[in-house]
Amino acid sequence: MNTGLLRRSATGRALLLGAVLTLAVPGTAYANTVSVTVKTPGATSGPATANAEISTHADCSGGLISGGGINQAIGAGAGVNGNHANGTSPSSDGTTEYTGSTGVVGTDVTHWLGIGGTGGQVNASFSTTPYAMCFTSNLINHTQVVMNKANTPTTGATVGRVTATCPANTRLLGGGARTTPGNTGSYKAIAGFPTFNNSAHSYGAKAAADGETDPDSWSAVGWDGSSNSANYTYAYAICSGSGINVSGATVKVRHSEVSGPTSGSTGQTATVGCGGGDGKLVSGGAAVSGGSVTTTDFTGPGSGGDHLNGSFPSTSGGAAVSDGTTTAAYWTAAHTGGQSSPGTHTDVWALCADDGV
Repeated sequence: MNTGLLRRSATGRALLLGAVLTLAVPGTAYANTVSVTVKTPGATSGPATANAEISTHADCSGGLISGGGINQAIGAGAGVNGNHANGTSPSSDGTTEYTGSTGVVGTDVTHWLGIGGTGGQVNASFSTTPYAMCFTSNLINHTQVVMNKANTPTTGATVGRVTATCPANTRLLGGGARTTPGNTGSYKAIAGFPTFNNSAHSYGAKAAADGETDPDSWSAVGWDGSSNSANYTYAYAICSGSGINVSGATVKVRHSEVSGPTSGSTGQTATVGCGGGDGKLVSGGAAVSGGSVTTTDFTGPGSGGDHLNGSFPSTSGGAAVSDGTTTAAYWTAAHTGGQSSPGTHTDVWALCADDGV
């Protein structure tokens, strides 16, 4: 008997069996290749005058925008009521805004705007800091921006909501919001959040809830303490590029809602993060609301003077992360109230992605 042949056959069978077992073990067939680097240039001072706005931008030197954020310094005293977010939105070059025709308005975008505005009060401490979420993935190597807009709200203290929906067979990665004009003082963006274009979510009026997966839309809400027929609200959805098979990719939603602030000249923050198995933080959203935003159609806060002052990547304690951070796993919303505002809430969302590669 040829014992060498038997040994070689047995070895071959063992190698084959090992290969089969390796393929059969769950969790070893792929690793999530999503990676995000946070880029920010730091704070830009201003606005220095009432009823004005400033625009600043964060830029990706590598990767593509999956979302972005804004954080504002508001100072102390009565002037804290004057600073608010007018926009946190994508840009083709760091200056130009997507405010023209609706639909797919950009591809492979690498710039993010932070636009801060003032009302009737000004504080020397006012500033705006933008954040770009610079995304890479072996699967999702192209992205597209979908914009939708509406001439709303035109009546004071009413919700002006608009929703942008990703094309079929793509994944929502993040989104943004913008309000114009920026020189009317009391008009601002108070919400930007993930949602679904379906009846269960009132076609964007109800936000995606904690633990839901693969939202396909992004809603933005404009809010004005006065009536103005010229008001426009813009929603931006950041989606995976066309022609990419994303059937194995998952985007998990994390959401938290806290009460307040309910009294004037006070603030509130809320923070939520990606848990184990959720994937990597790719973007987030925030809102000033009347509460219960995932179970009822979005309602506004208790007064026209409530301001969204922050929606940004953060530590678990709510501190904004620094330029170049690659391990951000949390998102924070910041909110100040200019007047007594009963029933008001602060909401925050984190979007966590696993490309299944």
